[in-house]
Amino acid sequence: MKPKKIYLCAISNISSGHCLEDCKFCTQSVKYGAKIDRYYHKPIETIVEEAKRARARKATGFCLVTAGKGIDEKSLRFVCEAAEAVKKAVDGLGIIACNGTASVAQLRILKDHGVDSYNHNLETSEAFYPTICTTHGWRERYETCENVKKAGLRLCTGGIFGLGELPEDRVSMLKSIRALGPDSVPINFYHPNAALPLAPKTLPRNDALQMVRTARDILGPDVRLMVAGGREVTFGDEDWRIFEAGANAVVIGDYLTTKGEDPLRDHAMILGHGYEIAESCHG
Repeated sequence: MKPKKIYLCAISNISSGHCLEDCKFCTQSVKYGAKIDRYYHKPIETIVEEAKRARARKATGFCLVTAGKGIDEKSLRFVCEAAEAVKKAVDGLGIIACNGTASVAQLRILKDHGVDSYNHNLETSEAFYPTICTTHGWRERYETCENVKKAGLRLCTGGIFGLGELPEDRVSMLKSIRALGPDSVPINFYHPNAALPLAPKTLPRNDALQMVRTARDILGPDVRLMVAGGREVTFGDEDWRIFEAGANAVVIGDYLTTKGEDPLRDHAMILGHGYEIAESCHG
């Protein structure tokens, strides 16, 4: 399915680099000592300025991300404050929260303070998950996604390709995602870092494009399929091909701990290949 409109999303790493979990793909884990910026709370005024810049660059979604396994009361208050400030200052942005494991009660509080969607990725298949993380289980991630639906928030859940998983693991993850009935599915491609224990390999471009096609086939025509982290290192200047493969959304600007493309470059790429940029979360 070739899309007509492409949705743009931006992310803000509002609490960085102090996670105690051992996810082998993540530079935010303190276990691996990756050379990244580490801080507990980004100033609210900085978050609002980032949101304004994102909206000026045509983003319709803005994701507030905190490092850590789950959301505690202090981080819950912080995310609520950030969401309210962005909602007050910037029109036309859907607010996404990405704060790890969360209960239905916590998710309802986020919703009451302006959060529209919650992102919690399954990352990979249930069978492969213990290979990449031992400090918490896949089932816990799945249950948080179920909690998102119970709380009345839109669900955003996806995963990462290129962690050493088998093709059947990729299909299994996508089928698990489909069972959750998400609105949006971000698919990431592993971006190697010398500090991490995974092999420093990226998924071959043709394999990655095939995974976009497979994701679209399994997830159906209505899900917003977003190519997120790893787009630049995996696809290079041929990233426009992800839209031919079925993606209809991308992350613009920087990621959590890695640099992204200039959003104006992405605008030119999208428009230059005959697509439109969506003006709102609803098209």
